[in-house]
Amino acid sequence: MLPGARPAQASTPTAPTPAASPIADLLPQWAQVPGWRLVTVVAVVLIGAYLSKYVVRLLGRPVARRFHRQSVAQTVLRLIRILVVVFAAAFGARLAGFQLGNIVLSVTVFSAVLGIVLAPIVGSVINGIFLLADQPYEIGDMIELDDGTRGFVEEINLRYTKIFTLENTFLVIPNASIRERDVTNYSAEDERTRLSLNILVTYESDLAAARRLIERAASDVDVVIEGGPDIRIGSARYPAKPTCYIESYADHGVLLDLRYWAKKPYKLGTVRSLVQTRLWDLLAESDANVEFAYPHQHLVFDETSGSARVSIERDGTAPAAPDSAATRVRDGDGDGPD
Repeated sequence: MLPGARPAQASTPTAPTPAASPIADLLPQWAQVPGWRLVTVVAVVLIGAYLSKYVVRLLGRPVARRFHRQSVAQTVLRLIRILVVVFAAAFGARLAGFQLGNIVLSVTVFSAVLGIVLAPIVGSVINGIFLLADQPYEIGDMIELDDGTRGFVEEINLRYTKIFTLENTFLVIPNASIRERDVTNYSAEDERTRLSLNILVTYESDLAAARRLIERAASDVDVVIEGGPDIRIGSARYPAKPTCYIESYADHGVLLDLRYWAKKPYKLGTVRSLVQTRLWDLLAESDANVEFAYPHQHLVFDETSGSARVSIERDGTAPAAPDSAATRVRDGDGDGPD
């Protein structure tokens, strides 16, 4: 040891002092029970959640004027509410003395586990952003899924789409799932919907009169577009008034196809029923030679058809005895009557 040198002293590690809490000086010693920091954070978060309602109510009108689409406006208001709660949680953590390093460490530890658990939710959120950007449907639109389910869009958020079905049930579909399905939107831009009705009349009917009556039946219904300029769909134009075409010459009659436009797509079944009811009444009132066709068959017997017995009732009297010479043919021999 050099002269004048002081002997080295062994240094002992000191425990890290907890971070000072701004609220610790305000609380009495008896109130600082174990877990008081967590209670402080929870209390501040609850206050933030309560205040977020007033913030959303205050910003509701400006956001609605800024974003014309209701789904986007609702999503923005939800994000504002979440941000208010997050800021409240951060403020509560700061009051309780939690440091950013501790929070980052906790997030790092649980990020792998939470990433696996929240992967479907994150996927739905990403798809929700695409839904809001692509605008395939909007709140209040009537849509039909690829499985035939119809309903009105009740809510669109970043995670799921809620549909109020025509069967008076709620259908909640994750956005990741609904983007992979075929969705028909009946309310997009133009609500007018074209419908068709097939009607089979007999070959003996007056086709011109039948077509006029069918077109008139649709025109007499209030919810059907009676006429006007042609309706344009893409580069094609279709007549707005009800039009009846000859579809085909079928086995049991002439198949006519009525094409007409409904003003609203919400009660298509009711519209079809009204048109068919009106057509039934018109045929009953009209003297035109128009009859509905139905499947029927004609049986023809000749000398090669075997034998058959036929009895005919005349004026309610007893059946006349069949003429054996006219109605009996030997079974399969083709030799004529006995």
